[in-house]
Amino acid sequence: MPKAVMIQGAGSNVGKSMLVAGMARAFRARGLSVAPFKPQNMSNNAAVTADGGEIGRAQALQARAAGLEPLVDMNPVLLKPETDTGAQVVVQGRRLASVRARDYAALKPSLMAPVLDSFRRLGTGRDLVLVEGAGSPAEVNLRAGDIANMGFAQAAGVPVVLVGDIDRGGVIAQLVGTHAVLDPEDRAMIRAFAVNKFRGDPSLFTDGFHLIAQRTGWDGLGVVPWFEEAWRLPAEDVLDLGGRVNGGDLRIAVPRLRRIANFDDLDPLSATPGVSVEIVPPGRPLPGNADLVLLPGSKTTIADLADFRAQGWDVDLLAHRRRGGQVLGLCGGFQMLGRRIEDPEGLEGPPGGVDGLGLLDVITVMGQDKRLARVAGRHLATGTPVTGYEIHLGRTEGPDLARPWLEIEGRPEGATSADGRVRGTYLHGLFAADAFRAAMLDEMGAPAASFDWDSAVEVTLDRLAAHLERHLDLDRVLALAAAT
Repeated sequence: MPKAVMIQGAGSNVGKSMLVAGMARAFRARGLSVAPFKPQNMSNNAAVTADGGEIGRAQALQARAAGLEPLVDMNPVLLKPETDTGAQVVVQGRRLASVRARDYAALKPSLMAPVLDSFRRLGTGRDLVLVEGAGSPAEVNLRAGDIANMGFAQAAGVPVVLVGDIDRGGVIAQLVGTHAVLDPEDRAMIRAFAVNKFRGDPSLFTDGFHLIAQRTGWDGLGVVPWFEEAWRLPAEDVLDLGGRVNGGDLRIAVPRLRRIANFDDLDPLSATPGVSVEIVPPGRPLPGNADLVLLPGSKTTIADLADFRAQGWDVDLLAHRRRGGQVLGLCGGFQMLGRRIEDPEGLEGPPGGVDGLGLLDVITVMGQDKRLARVAGRHLATGTPVTGYEIHLGRTEGPDLARPWLEIEGRPEGATSADGRVRGTYLHGLFAADAFRAAMLDEMGAPAASFDWDSAVEVTLDRLAAHLERHLDLDRVLALAAAT
């Protein structure tokens, strides 16, 4: 069996996902066969895998860092929030059920078997598996039946490195406090700690670093300075997008839907010179000077449409349309732009239907079949290649489909209004195709900036790996990794 080590956080958003991605690239550069693994993730930002399932987008980025295609075994349990108290449970890439949060505790123990199955299968023939925890092991109220942190570490015999986030303050309390609240058996699984996101001179934290080591008995692996280029990598959380906006003459406004999904569509746009992507939070109007309003994907289309209207964004969108602005809907956003959405089986909420925004002459009916596919095609207007993935429920029909703007796998894809200013598609990830992105921006009157998105991500991953080689004791990480 391979060696494995688990990166857990003293809290949420301490940078676990990025550390695993950077370590995966660093160990790959050392000639090791390495794979990422996250037993349980909670995210509506999903990726379609090479074996036809779905996993968290962060694990897809980690797979890329490791030089691998994303596989369902890299994230065997994915929770996709549908309401404030419930989520869809995806197991080994496929939807299992939708459950309320309080019912998930009863379901969790049955999920350990597929989690361990995926872990063992993923590790076959590899030198190292980098495991990422979820949330924090300090949430000891959630320990019973745990599969995400110490429950997995104990079951698989994987040693843990605990990471604290100094940027938010209180990192000593984060790490020492976690040590204090853990049961002795769980505490013994932690072999070392690291401090992440330090701004300034790391030597200023020397005394604090030694204090943590003294109070916990854990080895200190290093203080990792803030990685300034983190914004160039796909964001795991939509809240991270606020700090990733480039200034530019072309203004794209994106309403932050309550259950926004697959928002990595925005990453290549926000990184493109000359383009300004503004994520509009609830409570603020859509900006009147936007060139394009982009409606992103949604996990719960009808509920998010109701919230869209409650924000008054439907009025703003119509005003934008009257001013001659352009509109693009992706997946759930595409469905919202139609005349009607029907959900007769209650797949995304109570059974029923609602009127859409009426900017495209199409109707969507939700059905049990979920489309999961990685696809390729072309932009009909220019012939430029397009690649991406589909991940949606629902079948859309109507007159505006007679004006497709893409061709995918030999079939027409998407819809366009009669005047060509409103478009929709089910294809995610299309802006990662450089030639298509340039052609579409040029079509909108923006300079077709030369920008290689894929190369930019690769260069950033290499720089992240070098950053960790300088500031984190990766030799010690390898030494800590245990055969499982």
